[in-house]
Amino acid sequence: MPSVQKFPSLESETRSHVDTACASFHVNRKPQTLRSWACFENGPLRPVRISGRLAWSVAEIRRLLAGGE
Repeated sequence: MPSVQKFPSLESETRSHVDTACASFHVNRKPQTLRSWACFENGPLRPVRISGRLAWSVAEIRRLLAGGE
């Protein structure tokens, strides 16, 4: 049985950027979907790369969930 990760709500998130697992949880997409967005640069969110890892802007996730494109 896979372990279930728990993430803080976006309202209580204090970090400016989150990892792919956390971002995918909040936008209700699989992590691989977000990785595809990053690779092809065709999604509603664009990550930054920090030491070769993807980091997703919390502000942009909030904007997307509020209905912004």
